[in-house]
Amino acid sequence: MAVKAGTKAIRVHITGQVQAVWFRAWTREQASQRGLSGWVRNRADGSVEALFIGPDAAVAGMVAACWDGPPHAAVTGVEEFPAEDDGRVGFRYRPTM
Repeated sequence: MAVKAGTKAIRVHITGQVQAVWFRAWTREQASQRGLSGWVRNRADGSVEALFIGPDAAVAGMVAACWDGPPHAAVTGVEEFPAEDDGRVGFRYRPTM
């Protein structure tokens, strides 16, 4: 599904100390507060991956917030990749990949 005008869909890959520090729950909470749809999951390599879908400014703010993350995280990188709006509503956890 194409991204609607005024909205953005971005997949991010977050590296550093981002597992076992409440990163997924923090991401879900922050994304929901911003009115974003999408998902978040741990990756087997110790990183976290997420998809953010919503208004341009809200997505940009969420991506920027990922650089800080929750209090015990130590983020070393946030890579952004263009994504497609898959039509989902709400923000969910996905299984580890």
